[in-house]
Amino acid sequence: MGLRQGVIELLHALAGRVGKGEKLLCDGIAEDLELEKYTVEQCYDGAKAYDLLLNEAFDLLILDLNLPGMDGLDLLRVARAEWPQLRVLILSARAGLSDRITGLDLGADDYLTKPFALEELEARVRSLLRREFVSRDTALTTAGLTLDTRSRSISAGGEPLELTPREFAILEHLMLHQNRWVSQEELMEHVLESNANPFSNVVRMHISSLRKKLREALSGDPIQTKVGQGYRLMEDSEP
Repeated sequence: MGLRQGVIELLHALAGRVGKGEKLLCDGIAEDLELEKYTVEQCYDGAKAYDLLLNEAFDLLILDLNLPGMDGLDLLRVARAEWPQLRVLILSARAGLSDRITGLDLGADDYLTKPFALEELEARVRSLLRREFVSRDTALTTAGLTLDTRSRSISAGGEPLELTPREFAILEHLMLHQNRWVSQEELMEHVLESNANPFSNVVRMHISSLRKKLREALSGDPIQTKVGQGYRLMEDSEP
């Protein structure tokens, strides 16, 4: 389904900002997304944003961390607890690693630091919207794995599978994008650390640990690797 083809169910994006410059940025983002055929609701205050979330149904929250009324991270905590299906994209000038990790650990689906290109923001929104459509039924099932996107739990062969938050995020991303190759750079950008060294072993380390657990639970490895392409989740596991 494509928004440009007149899908009735459009993305609702909620953006919160403060200050003249930030208000102009928010207005510019809203105008850009509306041109892309999204339905956008704007808000410049954390507490008012919470009221909007209480009274309207949204698919995506575009959230600034520096908000009056209620801090962005506090709003994220509440939103994730009360609306677990809500996708959250953080936009912030807080580029520190600890802020990104905190946001992701609190349940944000993606994190984009300022300054950024509108084309990149649009791409992130499209990606999160695809994930929203894919996970409407909350359960992803493939290769003997069942992942519940609402309860954030996973089972392998019918038995609970214990994963670290990073392993879970990687497996969820692969399940959401099965049948296509996912590069190491994409995993770093959308699952791990957006500015991590692309030549580091962090992705391979998490993939290796994840594979070990999957082999023990499934007696096979459903993750395929291809040099220059990345990783792909296979329906039929390999011994």
